[in-house]
Amino acid sequence: MSDRKLLNIELGRMSAEEYKKAPKSGLAVVLDNVRSAHNVGSAFRSCDAFKVDRLYLCGICATPPSAEIHKSAIGAEFSVDWVHHQDTMDAVKELKSQGYTIISVEQTINAVSLDAFSPSPDKKYAVIFGNEVSGVSQEVVDASDFALEIPQYGTKHSLNVSVSVGIVLWALHRKI
Repeated sequence: MSDRKLLNIELGRMSAEEYKKAPKSGLAVVLDNVRSAHNVGSAFRSCDAFKVDRLYLCGICATPPSAEIHKSAIGAEFSVDWVHHQDTMDAVKELKSQGYTIISVEQTINAVSLDAFSPSPDKKYAVIFGNEVSGVSQEVVDASDFALEIPQYGTKHSLNVSVSVGIVLWALHRKI
């Protein structure tokens, strides 16, 4: 097979300014005490790819400007709207007041499998991803409308948070 990779200029991507003005997806992402700036940067990049409304960086999350965030975000920190809240519950309350359905991406007793979830195209969803070791805090899980779980079939019990953000956003985006 002979195939030529496209050059960046051939991709027809919009500028950060155009992106900020473009219609968004109806999805928001919340990072609950994600400690790695590289994971935060990767989340920015996934949020850009799927036109997320806003990224909420909560607690100990690094915030731009940051060389570590920029290394993995490769500029998405300039296109994606973001806000920092010291307490994740403040972000949850803000999003609820804006009409978002709150979803913790977590393994819980009653979690809905991502492959079985059917989002409504007329609803807005905020998906919350947790700390690399302890996950989404129980207080935030309790305040959520429900939990969503990524099916896994190997021996490990979790995925890297940046990988989880990409998987969930892709799955929701294609279903909406």
